[in-house]
Amino acid sequence: MTIVEQGNGPAAMTPPDLIKDTTTQTFVKDVIEESKRQPVLIDFWAPWCGPCKQLTPSLEKAVRAAKGKVKLVKMNIDEHPAIPGQMGIQSIPAVIAFVNGQPADGFMGAVPESQVTAFIDKLTQGMPSPEGDIAEVLNEAEAAMAAGDAATAASIYAEVLSVDATNLTALAGLARCYVATGALEQARQTLALVPESKRNDAAISAVQTMLDLAEQAKSVGPVAELEQKVAANPLDHQARFDLAVALNAGGKRAEAASHLLDIVKRDRKWDDDGARKKLVQFFEAWGADDDATVDSRKRLSTILFS
Repeated sequence: MTIVEQGNGPAAMTPPDLIKDTTTQTFVKDVIEESKRQPVLIDFWAPWCGPCKQLTPSLEKAVRAAKGKVKLVKMNIDEHPAIPGQMGIQSIPAVIAFVNGQPADGFMGAVPESQVTAFIDKLTQGMPSPEGDIAEVLNEAEAAMAAGDAATAASIYAEVLSVDATNLTALAGLARCYVATGALEQARQTLALVPESKRNDAAISAVQTMLDLAEQAKSVGPVAELEQKVAANPLDHQARFDLAVALNAGGKRAEAASHLLDIVKRDRKWDDDGARKKLVQFFEAWGADDDATVDSRKRLSTILFS
């Protein structure tokens, strides 16, 4: 199940409303009205303009780095000459900043990236950081995920990534949504966006473990067959172990844990303490506060230390 189309990098996750093209017909909505909510940069350009091609990457990069404080709207003056004509734009590239429905500042030419960043910093100086809003949105995503609505959660996480492509909570959350719906390849692609230095983050590690367990579950066989094997021979620890992995993949956490605990109780040394180690993996994937983790950890302690 594909719940959100995922690109190959942060740029692919930029939403259409953060950086977009506009027309003569949509200019008022895209620029004038939108600038009453937050600053909007209008970039006047043309396909034949070499300096425009130099400026665009720096401009888009700086807008993404602003993490939602400013939006970028681009207008092709060849296709839509009326607006730039009315504004007296005589050479391109030309970037005009709109604030509260009015032109506030601007620059012309393919200026260096540092100058673009400084321009945006000056424009947004004193603006509240969107981090508080992002935290609230992430809470909404977590609530949706807890309610079993992975599709809604995924769309919310993607929205956060559209303004902060390196947000670890959102990356972990989106990958978790993919794992929950069986879209393992997309989960791998999402985790690949995490910087190497952040791979040990607890949330990222937990999702990586979830993904590893889900991939392992694909090779252990159908639950019904494994249940028959265990019923026929309760001492078939491998079958019981595989059953636990399959049950976990199906969301039956308590049952999965019970089977591993049964192995630990019967034969702690089986497969080099493999049942206990797998249970610890489950705990990491489920989270320390999950009911199944809390209950199973207590039961494991009883077995180990009683």
